[in-house]
Amino acid sequence: MELKQNHITIATKWFEAFNEHNLEKLLALYHEEAQHYSPKLKIRQPETNGMVSGKAALRAWWRDSFERLPTLHYSPTTFTANEERVFMEYIRHVDNEADLLVGEVLEIKDGLIIASRVYHG
Repeated sequence: MELKQNHITIATKWFEAFNEHNLEKLLALYHEEAQHYSPKLKIRQPETNGMVSGKAALRAWWRDSFERLPTLHYSPTTFTANEERVFMEYIRHVDNEADLLVGEVLEIKDGLIIASRVYHG
């Protein structure tokens, strides 16, 4: 149970950092070699096939997102955790865009996110 709660705490910190657009605080939650998959990444950077690896790539991706979308923020709706992962459901908000329901899985090992995968239509 404690591990599940720790994962939810990491997810909560993730939302705080993301909504502050605080790259360093966000990246501190990730392992150096973490992998991230996103359909938006696949569209904006097709050469990645939607997947980036390592903090430098994550930093570049999120920096671009924060600069392009200064009003981007997420409203969490659900957290479901087990010993290895936390599933987060949230609403993506950007001014002048329709809200988007998003699911994301954070895979966590030794207190750090080692992989994340975004799901949306």
